[in-house]
Amino acid sequence: MIDYDLTKIKALFFDVDGVLSGDTVPLHPNGEPMRMINIKDGYAIQFAVKCGLHIAIITGGHTEAVRLRFEGLGVKDVCMGASVKTKEYNELIKKYNLKPEEVLYMGDDIPDYEVLRLVGLPCCPSDAAPDIKAICKYISHRAGGQGCGRDVIEQVLRAQGKWMSHEEAFGW
Repeated sequence: MIDYDLTKIKALFFDVDGVLSGDTVPLHPNGEPMRMINIKDGYAIQFAVKCGLHIAIITGGHTEAVRLRFEGLGVKDVCMGASVKTKEYNELIKKYNLKPEEVLYMGDDIPDYEVLRLVGLPCCPSDAAPDIKAICKYISHRAGGQGCGRDVIEQVLRAQGKWMSHEEAFGW
């Protein structure tokens, strides 16, 4: 369980590679990296959007399939090619008038380090780099690409009384 007042969380920002997809990226014969995205993470993301949380993707990758997948889940902020992720983070908190303590960020490796130090609730998957685990308030019991996104989203929505309580959960 996350030891944090999850009722404060208004936004969840995620890295992709190593968090919402595994840390092994197969290559298409044309050289483009391909990703496998956990379907339960996807369900939780679209449900969180319907429940009014700000969900954003901040990734260094450039794969258009990633943008299409997350936009298809209702994510309006898919920041691609983010080499310095603090830039996108600062733009997002300004755009939505968020305080750091209202933001959960989940990352797994060194490019996520600075953003993790800025947010109120830094989180990582169980297989994150040791330097990342050392600064996170919550380390999921799930690995990257294996439901760690669902883990944190579900905990936030449960704490806020939104998990399994909206008609959106059942498609009514």
